[in-house]
Amino acid sequence: MSNWQRKFGIPVVAMIVFALFWEALVWINDWPNYVMASPSDLGPAFWQYRWMFLEHGWDTLWRTVVGLLLAIVFGVLIGMIMGFSRIMREALYPLLVGFNAIPKATVVPVVALLFVGQHDMNTILIAFMISFFPIAVSISIGLSTLEPEYRDILASLGASKLTIFRKIALPKTLPEFFGALKVAVTLAFIGTNLMEIVEPHGRGLGHLFDSGKINADYPLMFAVLIALALLGIALYYVVVALEKMFAGWAEREHH
Repeated sequence: MSNWQRKFGIPVVAMIVFALFWEALVWINDWPNYVMASPSDLGPAFWQYRWMFLEHGWDTLWRTVVGLLLAIVFGVLIGMIMGFSRIMREALYPLLVGFNAIPKATVVPVVALLFVGQHDMNTILIAFMISFFPIAVSISIGLSTLEPEYRDILASLGASKLTIFRKIALPKTLPEFFGALKVAVTLAFIGTNLMEIVEPHGRGLGHLFDSGKINADYPLMFAVLIALALLGIALYYVVVALEKMFAGWAEREHH
């Protein structure tokens, strides 16, 4: 089996098997679509609301990507600060852990009330807040576990901390960074949709899901869930492609 067939063929077959199992489960239990919509119910829903899916899907996607990019920028900066300074690591780490332990579903209404009507900013902010933690922690751990002899040699040669980071620390932390980024992608989508559902006049797939719930349109609700899953998968594989481009040397083939 070629590498292309393994990387693309196997996931497609797995999704087809999952869809068949889902369809069979609904058929065997004779569930109406207001209890559990089946895959055969989703096609008509996608087609009926196709323009709304395109419009709201784009709103969800760009907000998620912007929130994720902000999480990358600030996560790397805070991770560098904690990684290079033990004092800052001991000061900031409990704060980050404590903030991350707060359920974001309780933070979403607070943010929505603080910035009433600022739908884009609110959604981006929640996507950022929920995906920031794993990136900061991965960079911090990667830098704090950097072999001291490498750091000392470069420092003795007059290298700045930025040079040490670029030459030694960055290549070492890239595998951990991309591992955290794969997690952050899914978390960012969760944050985006939490805000889209909560805001009464918002936009995005979360808002479309809420409209389906209000109108008892269960095929639409399940179609939104599948659309979210597909967007998440697409963005995940974008990260995989970037990982292969910048940190492909760390990948080990398993047969």
